[in-house]
Amino acid sequence: MDDRDVHPLLACYLERREELVGYFRVRLRSEEAAQDLVQDIYLKITPPPAAAIDNPAAYLYRLGSNLMLDRIKTQRRAGRRDAEWRGAGAAGANWDTADEPRADDALAARQRLAQIVAVVNDLPPAVQEAFRLHKLEGLNHAETAAAMGVSRSSVEKYIMTGLKRILAKVGR
Repeated sequence: MDDRDVHPLLACYLERREELVGYFRVRLRSEEAAQDLVQDIYLKITPPPAAAIDNPAAYLYRLGSNLMLDRIKTQRRAGRRDAEWRGAGAAGANWDTADEPRADDALAARQRLAQIVAVVNDLPPAVQEAFRLHKLEGLNHAETAAAMGVSRSSVEKYIMTGLKRILAKVGR
């Protein structure tokens, strides 16, 4: 397919994609939300509309703005609905609302954690120490290396060894 076969609206989208992301990043104050919105624009224009569009760039920005406003309205409605639900439960109704996970999810998480702890306990001592300092105590690689008296490269290898072993035994 050569460039002449691309619909003008799709060509404009491809040409201005990064501009669109930047425009919506500022308005949404989030890189991820902007990326999602620009992806939604693409989904809305594929396949391209049959009718000719006089100003494809303006069309893309208007479409994105409409999608952004729809998303904001949906989030506000959901927030109000959740607040009303919580308020109704707190106003004397016999409904219990919980912010805790469901019991079966909590049990599954505890079991998974127990599996991870077992794998970590079976790691070689240096790998175990690097893993503990970095993942549990929050030291960066350089700090972990200094605490252990080894090179940063060794710490990186230890962490990767630990993570690979955990993934191999526990999975995702």
